[in-house]
Amino acid sequence: MSETELQDEEREVLSSIYDGDDCFKQISSNTFQYKYGESDATKSFLLEIQWGEKYPNAAPKVNMDTFYNKHIIKPLKDKIVSAVEEEAQQYLGMSMTYSLFEFIKEKFEVLMLEQPEEIAETVEKSPSPELEQATSQKVPKKEHLTKAQKRRQWNRIDNKGEKPRGWNWVDIIKHLSQTGPKEPTPTS
Repeated sequence: MSETELQDEEREVLSSIYDGDDCFKQISSNTFQYKYGESDATKSFLLEIQWGEKYPNAAPKVNMDTFYNKHIIKPLKDKIVSAVEEEAQQYLGMSMTYSLFEFIKEKFEVLMLEQPEEIAETVEKSPSPELEQATSQKVPKKEHLTKAQKRRQWNRIDNKGEKPRGWNWVDIIKHLSQTGPKEPTPTS
């Protein structure tokens, strides 16, 4: 079988195996992704495998530099890529994408031990001095009222500091005098 026929056959096998699996995604005819761990958690990552022209006689390209993996530390990314590339050497000449995805599934817990629990908290606990100065200089502005505005507010409040009953009621007589009487409709 030629390399193209082997790739077509493996593509069909992968789509049948991972049918309905939300973690698996076929990006293009020769690029596949698999998401490990809970979605959007710090202990999750996306592994991308891309076949070259000579695949499966040549090892596929392994990629961890996706936007989804922005929280994964660089040494862990490098370790995962090297582990997958090393495993791929065993399967040269055979269909290996499924085997590589399953290999990482088995090693997932061990690999994630190197990943810190909370990346965001470690960044927040040690902010840069420039950031501290910028935040300390931001002081909320006080609302400045004119004397007339202060006097009106003072006049609306009774001796207990509360507004009198009905302060926001609509004066019905005044309202009706402004809107005018209702025009009678002609009857035929």
